[in-house]
Amino acid sequence: TGADLLFAPSQSEVYPSGFDTCVTVSDLSAGLCGAYRSGHFEGVATVVTKLLLQSMPDIAVFGEKDYQQLLVIKRLVRDLDIGVQIVGAPTIREADGLAVSSRNVYLTLDERVIAPALYETLCGLAKTVADGGAECAVACQEAKSALIAAGFCKVDYVAVCDAITLKSLSRVEQPARILAAVHLGKARLIDNVAV
Repeated sequence: TGADLLFAPSQSEVYPSGFDTCVTVSDLSAGLCGAYRSGHFEGVATVVTKLLLQSMPDIAVFGEKDYQQLLVIKRLVRDLDIGVQIVGAPTIREADGLAVSSRNVYLTLDERVIAPALYETLCGLAKTVADGGAECAVACQEAKSALIAAGFCKVDYVAVCDAITLKSLSRVEQPARILAAVHLGKARLIDNVAV
């Protein structure tokens, strides 16, 4: 990739014998994926804190595809006074709009044809709620139904949230983000779009 330096610590360097400390960003971790993946964000917050303190970068870049995770990391850096600038990188997408993810390898060929409907549905939802006239809960329910109709087997959530606090919004009157998690075969796909 052309990197000049790689920091790749061993597991024992990150978690020495007797390691017993966890970092929790309570509020931001509670909903959305946090409600479906118990302990996930505690693990993320702990390992990212460790890696930032071990390497002390000036800037650390995290993808916006994992938007909740990005906000958790920004908050822990702020709250713990870690001297690093956290930058969100735009989601990289395939030509048909599907967010690039290691989870995509679990999709069958037929499922791969269905998968771009997630991004299309979120973009449509963003247009529906953007002017503040639409009730977000109703629009989200319609988006969930559209995803099931498109072939997704389960929808964990589709939510319109404040872009900074991730609090659910009834109407869009401030910067917002639409976030979703769906199941398609063996894959659990997440995506989000700005409003």
